[in-house]
Amino acid sequence: MNEQGLLYGNITEKIIGAAMEVHRNLGPGFLESVYEEAMACELSLLNIPYERQKSLPVYYKGTMIKGFACDLTVESMVLVELKAIKQITEVEIAQVISYLKAGQLKVGLLINFAEPSLVYKRLVKSNP
Repeated sequence: MNEQGLLYGNITEKIIGAAMEVHRNLGPGFLESVYEEAMACELSLLNIPYERQKSLPVYYKGTMIKGFACDLTVESMVLVELKAIKQITEVEIAQVISYLKAGQLKVGLLINFAEPSLVYKRLVKSNP
């Protein structure tokens, strides 16, 4: 795990480390909400600033049509979407990319706790 040299690499490395600690302690098998609570606890223990269920607006042709809540935003720069599913698919990846667009954020982590080893994907929003 070496995120150095990547956009917000120092932050994503800490988040991934926190997720690994959560997975090491809880293992697979819990609901997503349990992992969200554990991640919040771990980030707090590490003194890493975060927000849970931050509301992000979705605009259509300049009109806000809907708000949605992402699982975590860390240091107001990295969106974190947590999953407890059999396997990450293109659907979850597209979801995070859409969340990045809506939240005007550049970097997202998609983390899946349901597999025997922690699985994560680092996603970077390309410019427009």
